[in-house]
Amino acid sequence: MAATLRVLPGFLRTCPCPVLWGSPAYRSASSMALQEQAWQLFEGAVNAVMPGPMLRRALALDTETGQLKVRDRNFQLHHNLYLAGFGKAVLGMAAVAEEMLSEHLVQGVISVPKGIRAAMEHAGMQEMLLKPHSHIQVFEGAKDNLPDGDALQAALAIRNLAEGLTADDLLLVLISGWCPPPLHWIDWHQCHGCSRAAPPALL
Repeated sequence: MAATLRVLPGFLRTCPCPVLWGSPAYRSASSMALQEQAWQLFEGAVNAVMPGPMLRRALALDTETGQLKVRDRNFQLHHNLYLAGFGKAVLGMAAVAEEMLSEHLVQGVISVPKGIRAAMEHAGMQEMLLKPHSHIQVFEGAKDNLPDGDALQAALAIRNLAEGLTADDLLLVLISGWCPPPLHWIDWHQCHGCSRAAPPALL
């Protein structure tokens, strides 16, 4: 958000080109300037919510003491950290979390949409992928945002991981948001026992 707001003042600047106000040349130059500023806004907004910057704002590890700070709380790490996650953005979040906390991470399980790893590889977004010898197991499922057997297996694996932890272990849970597509609102509401009139984003 801060990165986005930094480019807002650009909209108030006049075009530096020496052309007459209202002329075709002025309108063309102004249009190009607005397009550039709009692109800067878009890039700033996207960068502000990328997994890397977001997690580094929320997590901080003191490598000397092993203290993990999660916002305003501190946790002591000593090779006792486990990770679980689910959602579209969780693959990239898990990659960053493992990079930051690999010394203490024992095991992880994440559930992500089917085909997301191939899509990231195709887009050249290597920073959103786990390393070859990662301690995090990836389950792909829920094609088209619909529950399926693969998604069930992912949920069971996460449950098994959580149920096997002890009082000395720490579980870091990564979640990215989800809103059902309009065609599936009725099914979603029936599943959750909610009124069809309730806005899904607020539930």
